[in-house]
This record gives sequence, structure tokens and C-alpha cells, in this order.
Amino acid sequence: MAESKSRKSPAASANERGEPRSEQAYRYIVEAIKEGSLRPGTRIREVDLAERTGLSRTPVREALNRLQMEGLVANDPARGTIVTELDHGMVSELYAMREVLEGTAARLSARHASDVEITFLREISERDEQFTETLDLVKNNKLFHSTLYRCAHNRYLLKMLHSLQDSMVLLGRSTLAKPGRPQTARQEHAAIVTALESRDPDAAEQHARTHIREAYKVRLEAFFEGET
Repeated sequence: MAESKSRKSPAASANERGEPRSEQAYRYIVEAIKEGSLRPGTRIREVDLAERTGLSRTPVREALNRLQMEGLVANDPARGTIVTELDHGMVSELYAMREVLEGTAARLSARHASDVEITFLREISERDEQFTETLDLVKNNKLFHSTLYRCAHNRYLLKMLHSLQDSMVLLGRSTLAKPGRPQTARQEHAAIVTALESRDPDAAEQHARTHIREAYKVRLEAFFEGET
């Protein structure tokens, strides 16, 4: 397993963060999946992770059990513990849940977000036009969505959305890498913000759901292209 040179060992930073060791191991694995050093299908061994993190095998095992419950790792009969490989059905389920949750977040935001929060969302959306590199577009997109989640002012919805976002890292490359998608996504974001400014919950939810459905179409196309 390749490791980022800039990432500090969880054990070395234990005192700095004050987190339980199992949480440190969990975050290490999640970040490795996000960065792509642990790709879907990669075999994961407790002893290797313990060595790389500087932690004992017990917190690593606890982290892997948690990740398995969350669907980020799985037990394969032939390969053992691996980073979960998503099939068509799993991708569909992820986007179905994302559509429901983000639609709800937009609806609640239309009711509860402050004018300042909505103005900030508008600024994020318009800032998107400045970027041409996929990495910058992805960062700004994440900021837009995380801000929208918080604008809903519902801690339980926020927790569910964050959990879903962890699962989304298994999808790999962002749909914003597809030519033309950044421009379309920008228009979809703008429509959501306009609905929020109008304090129209129905329109906000509808535009948010449309945005996720369009992203799913791009993802599905890439999925089938990868299979062929």
C-alpha cells in the first residue's frame, strides 16, 4: 500500500488530536481511500496497517469492523478483507439516497437558512466560473454541498449526509472530470440558490434532486464505459 509522504502517522499525532486510537486508524484508512492509495478491490491486512500507522492491531481491527459496517470494506472469500468494489446496484443505491437526503437538505435550507448563508452559497456558486482545473472544481463543489447541508440546520440530517459522503469516495473520479459537466453543474447549483433566495422549499428540493439525478447519469455512463 502506497502512503502519502505528507501524512503524519496516526500514532505520532495521537496526543495532538486526543482521539481514540481506533478513530485514528479509521481516519487513516478513510483518507487513504479518498487519496486513492487504497483503491477499490485492494486487499487490506491488519498487520500492514498496524505497521504503517504505528498502532497496534486491536484499534486497526476495530476500525476495519466499523468500516465494514459502513460498507467501505468487505470480506471477499478469495482475497480476504478488501476495499469495497461497487457494482451497478450499489452505485444506484448510493445516488438514490443522495437524491433523497440532498433534496431534503435543500427543502429545509429554503426554510431555515439565514440570508447571509444563502448569499455565501451564491458566492460559492459564482466562484466556480473562475476555475478550469478539475481539482479546483471538485474542492469548490464540496464546499457548496457542505454549506448547503449546514444551511438545513438539522444535525441528524447532517450526520447522515456526512456518512453518505464517506461512502461516495468509493466511486473514484469526480463526475466534474467529464467535459461539459462543470458548466451544467454550475447552472444546477445556481437554480438551487435561486430557489433558496425565493424561500421556495418545493423548487429547492426539485432542483437539488435534479442535480443529483444528472450527476448519476454521468456516473452511470462512466461506470458502463469502464466495464466495456
